[in-house]
Amino acid sequence: MASVPRVRFAPSPTGYLHIGGARTALFNYLYARRHGGVFILRIEDTDQERSTPESVKAILDGLTWLGIDWDEGPGKEGPSAPYFQTQRLELYTKYAEQLIAEGKAYRCYCTREEIDARRAAVEKATGKPGTYKYEGTCRDRKDIPEGRTSVIRFRMPDGEGQVTFDDKVLGPITKAYSDLDDWVMLRADGIPLYNYGCVIDDHTMDITLVGRGQEHVNSTFPQLMLYQAFGWKPPEFAHFPLILGPDREKLSKRKHPEADVMLHKRNGVLPEALLNYVIRLGWSHGNDEVISREQMVEWFDFDHVGTTSGVWSPDKLMWLNQQWLKMLPPAVVAETLVDFLVARGVQVKKGDPRLERVVLAFRERAKTIQEMADMALKYFQHGVTLDEKAAAKHLTAESKPLLTQVREQVAALPQWSAAALDEVVKKVSEQAGVGMGKVAQPVRVAATGGTVSPGIGETLELLGREETLHRLDAALARP
Repeated sequence: MASVPRVRFAPSPTGYLHIGGARTALFNYLYARRHGGVFILRIEDTDQERSTPESVKAILDGLTWLGIDWDEGPGKEGPSAPYFQTQRLELYTKYAEQLIAEGKAYRCYCTREEIDARRAAVEKATGKPGTYKYEGTCRDRKDIPEGRTSVIRFRMPDGEGQVTFDDKVLGPITKAYSDLDDWVMLRADGIPLYNYGCVIDDHTMDITLVGRGQEHVNSTFPQLMLYQAFGWKPPEFAHFPLILGPDREKLSKRKHPEADVMLHKRNGVLPEALLNYVIRLGWSHGNDEVISREQMVEWFDFDHVGTTSGVWSPDKLMWLNQQWLKMLPPAVVAETLVDFLVARGVQVKKGDPRLERVVLAFRERAKTIQEMADMALKYFQHGVTLDEKAAAKHLTAESKPLLTQVREQVAALPQWSAAALDEVVKKVSEQAGVGMGKVAQPVRVAATGGTVSPGIGETLELLGREETLHRLDAALARP
C-alpha cells in the first residue's frame, strides 16, 4: 500500500460533469492536497453507448474550469496507466480467471431471459419487487452448454457471516452474507461491472481512500468481499450525502438542468463561487460562508462532512457569486467578461482597459457575469437607443440648455476622469441654481438611454470622450 494518500475520482462519462460528481471530485482533491497525497482521475468508460469522446471531454473540461487538477490521469500519464477502463480489459480477465481457478468465482451460462423469468416469478410470489437473488444455478456446473456465452459471477462464501466497514463519514456499517448473492463480475464481452472493475483498478493503482456518494454504500459490501477473496487490504471508505434539487428530489440529469456544471459557466457563474457553493452542500467550517480554495485545502477533512442531504438553492448560489464578483481582482473578472461581451457582438479583447472599469462599476449590481455583460453592453456600442418615456421626462426644452453647458464643458476637459466629470455636473447645477439631479438625469438619459446607471462621472468615464460627445449631440439634436 502507498505511503502517501492516493485518492481517486472515477466518473462515468455520460454527457457532462454532474454537480454531485464535481463535489465528489472536490472532496477527494482537497483530501489529497491537504495530506500531501496524489489525486488520480480515472475514467470508467465501459458504458459504450454513452461514453463518447465528447462525454470524456465534458468531464475534463468541467474539472479544468473548476480548477480541480489531477496528478495522474488522462494527459498526465503515471505509474498506474492506462486510466481508461476500456484500455484495462486484459487486467480484469486475468484476475477473474485467478478467482475461478481458486474456486471463488465461476462461469454462469444462465441467459438474461431465464434470469428475468425467475425474477418475475419470485417477485410475483412474494409481492416484493427488487428482492430476487440469484439462486446459484451454475455454481457447480461442469458442462459448457453449446452456443451459450457466460458471465463470471463471484461465489459468496457458504454459511453465515457478515461484512463490516467503518465509514469515515457514516461510521460502522454492517451487512449479513445472506443479504448478498453471487453477483456478476465480468460480462461475456469482457466488460467489468462496477463492483468488480473499481476494485481491480483501486488495488492496482494503490488507492488508499475511496470517497463517493451515499448511493454507493451498498456497493461497498460486495467490493469488500472481493478484497477478502484476493487477500488484499481494502482502502478506507467515505460516503458523502446526496444533493437534492429545489424540488427535494435527488439532483438528476433528467429533471434538473442545474445538475450540469458547465451550465453554470454559461450562465456567468464564477468557478470560485460554484466550488464554494458545492463544498457547502455537505461540508461546513463553523459559520464560514465565503471560503477560498486555499482555506478549503487548509480546513477540509471528513469530520465535518454531513450525513443529511443538501438542497440546491439558486438564490444562495447567486449570493455567493456576487460575493466573489466583489472579492476577486477586477482583472480576473474582466478576463471572464470578455467572452460574454464577444458573444453579444462586442469587439473587445482581453486587456482592454475599459473592462476593469466595467467590473468596478457593475460588480455591486450584477449577480453573474452574464448580467454584468448585459449592463455593460451599451458602453461598448456606438450610439444608444433612448427609452422614450425617460427621454420625454428628462430631455425637455428646460433641460436642453443645461445639457448644452455640460457638453461644452466636458469637451474642454484636459483629463477625462470620473472626478472631473462629476465636477462639471456639479458646477453646471450650481450655476443654474438647480439640484444636481436636474442636470445628471438628462445627461444620464442622453448617455445611456435610461435613468439607471452608475454615478454620472463614472458612467461618462466608461463611455469615453468621443462616445459621450456623440450621444450628447444626438440628444441635443432631438426636436
